[in-house]
Amino acid sequence: MSANTANGHGRISISEDAIAQVASAAALDCYGIVGIMSKRLSDTFGRFKRRAKSSGAKVICSGDRIFLDLYVVVKYGLSIEAVADALRTSIKYAVEKFTGMIVDTVNVNVVDTKI
Repeated sequence: MSANTANGHGRISISEDAIAQVASAAALDCYGIVGIMSKRLSDTFGRFKRRAKSSGAKVICSGDRIFLDLYVVVKYGLSIEAVADALRTSIKYAVEKFTGMIVDTVNVNVVDTKI
């Protein structure tokens, strides 16, 4: 499924994969995020072959709202709550700017920590 919106020039359709790539890129720019991983271990190994940049982000579009699930690796020793709050804000801003739609929910799932 894709996110659909319209403006004065016509309809715009944005794939969920494109939104996931924007969310993943924004997540990697956040302080404290070491990496993005898939929820399933088999997807993480397949990621290296395909070079998919969105395997750690799951996007669901419903109407004019976007729901995101991110699976991240956080730097060891940092406050997970502070990193997750900053990540939510950054992802919400980047995706809303990219799509022009409302990001309803950003769920952050910490898969691992790294030194």
